[in-house]
Parts: sequence; C-alpha cells; structure tokens
Amino acid sequence: MLVPMVIDGFEAAEDAAPADEVGDLIRSIAAGDRDAFARLYDGLAPRVFGLILRVLVDRAQSEEVLQEVFLEIWQSAGRFAPKRGQGRTWILTIAHRRAIDRVRSVRASDDRDRAAGLRELATTQPGVAERVEAKVESERVTAALERLPEAQREALGLAYYGGYSQSEIAALVGAPLGTVKTRMRDGLTRLRKEMGVEA
Repeated sequence: MLVPMVIDGFEAAEDAAPADEVGDLIRSIAAGDRDAFARLYDGLAPRVFGLILRVLVDRAQSEEVLQEVFLEIWQSAGRFAPKRGQGRTWILTIAHRRAIDRVRSVRASDDRDRAAGLRELATTQPGVAERVEAKVESERVTAALERLPEAQREALGLAYYGGYSQSEIAALVGAPLGTVKTRMRDGLTRLRKEMGVEA
C-alpha cells in the first residue's frame, strides 16, 4: 500500500479555520458520504500513519493498522461526539489505541511462543531462570496496569509505551495538561501500591 507522506494543505487549513473541518467531514461520513471519507483519508492518513509508525516501528504492521483505523472511522463515524473534542483528536485517539492494541497482541503472541519454547526445553540452560523471572515480573506489571482506572492507564501507556510527552498526551486525549499530570502521578502512585513497592 502506498501511503503519502505529505499533507497537501489540509492540516494547515484545518488549523487556520476556527471550525472543526475534520469534525464536519466525520459527520458527513456518518451520513454515508464517500467523498467526505476520501477527503478525510487524503488529508489525515499521513499524520495518522506517522503516529502509528511511531508506536509500532514496523512499517508493514503500521500500514495494516492504518487501514483498520480508517475502517473503524467509516463504521463508527456516527458515534463521534463534537462536544467531547475535535475530530482530529478523536481520530488520533482511535489510531493510538489501535496501535497499542497491536503492540499488546504481538507481545502476547511472543509470550505464548516463549512459554511454549520453555516447556520444550528438556534441560535447564544458563539464563533460563533469569528470563523466566523477568517474564513473571513483566506479567505482574501488566496485571497491575490493568487494575488502574482507564484514564490513568491510558496516560501511563501513552507516556511509557508510546513515548509521548505530557503535552502531547493532553492533545491526544483532549484533556487539560494539569489533568494529564495528575492522572500520571496518581497512576504511578497506585501502580507502586499494586506492585508492593515502597515510594
């Protein structure tokens, strides 16, 4: 699949206009407007692809996830709520969540393969105990993260798995910077408690 890497004026026009042009396109898509969908794809696909590639690193998987994102936009455009944020933020949030889901899926597959490989080992080799211990610790962290409230889990995931700054996270989730900082601080505090680690 060929993904254009230059946004030809669409984003600049959106930033300059006071109205949410992307939101207008999403509402048109909800009504079944294929031309609006094509305009949205042409305008935002490069930016969405860049976000996904930043999370996944793998270009082929990023292209697959890009297609999944735009399919989800086509199918769920009617659920877009303009009062909760701008259209571009809604789309970037979908893209980021899809990318994180893919990371988790790949990681789970790797973990299953690793566990199967460990079972097949007839004898214990040097370093196996350390790897098993690291895997168990990783599972503890993942389980502890799952017990956090969604907002805190999302903020920490964007920061530590996605590599985003607090300002970027605020823009992605459509929340004030102070709220994001609080979510991260509270999330880390609760994560330490869940893990039994003293502050």
